[in-house]
Amino acid sequence: MTTFLLIPGAGGEPWFWHRVEAELTARGHDPVSVDLPGDDESLGWTGYVALALKALGERADPVVVAQSMGAYTGTLVAAEIPVRHLVLLNPMIPAPGETAGVWWEAVGQEQARRDAGYEDFDVDRDFFDGLPTDVVAELRKGGRNQSDASFAAPYPLTAWPDVPTTVVVGRDDRLFPLDLQRRVARERLGLPVVEVPGGHLNALSHPVEVADALVAVV
Repeated sequence: MTTFLLIPGAGGEPWFWHRVEAELTARGHDPVSVDLPGDDESLGWTGYVALALKALGERADPVVVAQSMGAYTGTLVAAEIPVRHLVLLNPMIPAPGETAGVWWEAVGQEQARRDAGYEDFDVDRDFFDGLPTDVVAELRKGGRNQSDASFAAPYPLTAWPDVPTTVVVGRDDRLFPLDLQRRVARERLGLPVVEVPGGHLNALSHPVEVADALVAVV
């Protein structure tokens, strides 16, 4: 049995992982979804890491899984405690000193979307495509906004943690197109990517395939 510490992206809601949690549990693993109150302006990276470690409790040697903006927190957790593996899902891979607010321009996200044929952002097309009806209904209720403070806080590490790392990407991600994710993973980590079906929210649209990719690292 492996503990998977599941860190959500912007907003920090653990519900994002509920379909992957069910898959991991069915396979005999121990998933732990982290609740990060992303709308709390008083919390910085240190606070996020503390909440992740509190959720982990006494469990040892976890696989840390971080989605999108959660890559900032997940990487810091991996630098703080011994972890078995770090998995980044459709991630914002940070560079030393880079804020999450600057990341988009630094990696050329807007141009990458245009190159992929995506112009104006459309929630139904770019986020909700392929999601089950009940999941879309829940998402339409709205969630937490991510704090301005978190977008302005520089990434504090000067080097990547010495931990095996895998980058898993949705081949149909319209927010971070596949070519963008391949390039950023190669330039910043020297790594290839593992492709799985679905878009940016593929933990909700393709939980079986995402769980397969997570289990494969162990």
